Amino acid sequence: MPLNIVYILIGVFITGLTLLSATRTFVSPRAESDKLTEFIFRFFRMVFQTAARLFPKYRQKDRIMAFYAPVVLLSLPPVWLLLISIGFTFIYYGLGISNWSQAFILSGSSLLTLGFAKSEYLFPVLEFTQATLGPLLIALLISYLPTMYAAYQYREKAVNLLTVRAGSPPSPLQMLMRFHRLNQLDHLSTFWEQWENWFVELEHSHTSFSALVYFRSLQPEHSWVNSAAAILDAAALRLAVLDLSSDLRPHRLPDGSETPSDPQAAITIRAGFIALRRIADLFKVEYNADPNFPADPISITRAQFDLAISSLQDQGIPLQGDLEKAWQDFAGWRVNYDSVLEALLNLTMAPPSSWVGFNDLPNA
Repeated sequence: MPLNIVYILIGVFITGLTLLSATRTFVSPRAESDKLTEFIFRFFRMVFQTAARLFPKYRQKDRIMAFYAPVVLLSLPPVWLLLISIGFTFIYYGLGISNWSQAFILSGSSLLTLGFAKSEYLFPVLEFTQATLGPLLIALLISYLPTMYAAYQYREKAVNLLTVRAGSPPSPLQMLMRFHRLNQLDHLSTFWEQWENWFVELEHSHTSFSALVYFRSLQPEHSWVNSAAAILDAAALRLAVLDLSSDLRPHRLPDGSETPSDPQAAITIRAGFIALRRIADLFKVEYNADPNFPADPISITRAQFDLAISSLQDQGIPLQGDLEKAWQDFAGWRVNYDSVLEALLNLTMAPPSSWVGFNDLPNA
C-alpha cells in the first residue's frame, strides 16, 4: 500500500511538472525559462546544427535551420501529452490497475479521448480530467501561433524596410551614406524613434515568446539580430563621429558632462541594449551589466573603425575633427551592447556580414 502511494505521488509530480511547463511556455506573459522546454530546444538544436554542418554554404545551412523553431514548437504538445500519459499511468497503477500495460492503455485512451479503454472501479473524474487536458494543450498551441506570428510579422516588416536604407545584409555605413545622399542626416530623429519602438516591442515579444528568437527571416541574408546591430552602430556613429548642424551639437552641463549630440539616437541605443540584454537573460548569456571601455573591449577593432571613417570621408559626410575622441566615444556607446550582440549573433546563426562594407554572403 505505501508503494502505491509513491506511484500516485510520482504520477502527480510528472503531470504537474508538465502542466507547469506548458503554462510557462504558452500562457505566462513574463519571461520565464522552463527546464523541460529548454531541454527540448537544446536537443533539437543539436540535431539541426549537426545536419547544418554537413553543408558548406550558408544558404544551405540557413535552409535547414529555418525548420528548427517550427519543428520544436510542433514537438512540444506531443512531448507534453506523452509525459501526461506517463504521469496518469503511474496514478492508475497506484490506484489498483493490475499491470503497467493496462494502466498505460487506459491513460492513453482517456487522454486522446479514444474511449476504447475505461476503468470499472476507479474514480471517473480522473479519466474526465485527462480527457480535458489533451485538447487543452492542443488548443494552447493553436491560440499561441497567431499572436506569435503577428509579432514575427511586425519584426520582419522593419527588417525588410531597413534593407532599403542599409543594404542586405545591413551596414550602418551604407545607411548613413544613403541618408547623406538624400540630405536627411539632420532629420534622423524620427527614424531613431521608430526603432526605439521596435526595440521595445522586440523585448516584449521575444521574451514572452522565446521561440521567436530562432525564427529566421524570409531571406537568408536577413536577420533581426543583424538589423539591430546596424541600427545601434549607426546611432553610435551618429553620436560619436558625425558633425552635423549646430542645434544638435552637445551642450555642456553644470557638472561638466555633455548632452548627447542627438538625444533620440542615445535613447534608441539604450532601448536597444536593454532589449538585447533582456533576451540574453532568457538564454542565460553572461555579460557585464556596467561595462566600460577600454577595460571591457569591443569586437570592432580600431582598424575597422578607421576604415569606416575613411569611407564616410570619401562620401563628404561632415565628421568630428578629433578622431581619437570619436573612437573613444563610439567604443563607449558600443560596449553597452557588444557582448550580448555577439552572443545573439552566434545563438541565432545569423548570416555573416561586413561591419564596414557591402560584401555579399560568402559561398552563397
